[in-house]
Amino acid sequence: MGGGHIRIATVERLWNNESRPMSEVVIEPAVFEDLDELSNLLGELFSEEQDFRPNKQKQLQGLRLIFEQPNRGRVFVLRRDRTIVGMINLLFTISTAEGGFVLLLEDLVVHDAFRGHGYGSKLLEHAIEFAKQKNFLRITLLTDRPELRSQNFFKRHGFFESHMLPMRLLISHDASNAQTL
Repeated sequence: MGGGHIRIATVERLWNNESRPMSEVVIEPAVFEDLDELSNLLGELFSEEQDFRPNKQKQLQGLRLIFEQPNRGRVFVLRRDRTIVGMINLLFTISTAEGGFVLLLEDLVVHDAFRGHGYGSKLLEHAIEFAKQKNFLRITLLTDRPELRSQNFFKRHGFFESHMLPMRLLISHDASNAQTL
């Protein structure tokens, strides 16, 4: 399909005690004009997580870093009737264990008002298909430990728990010592 996006579930019937017009649902690559909406979605996500806090400037900076260098990753959005209702953020890296390119699923979020419609599954399935088409060897993600609903969601899509334990070291840089890569 042209334009770099894939149409999925081209139409979906909505019911609210009466038949409403059909909605168009599309997953496509995010663009710079989406940054503000994407940072708001990330704010929703980080307000629910224990390890992170919403910070619009940090979220915008992180998204810009991906957009400026497409070899760093992809951000896909799910639009319903041209409105962004969800996003998935995939970062590219190399695994010496796998001997090739792998994905880190950094963020998957659907706007609170649109949860329960299968949009998270559509985004995840799109990411899995993208990984297959581009010959990535693995997708890794982190999910909150106490969040069983989230863990079960990923398990339903074929993910399994690793024997590896994620650990972090936060590197703090004050403005006077900041260096770029």
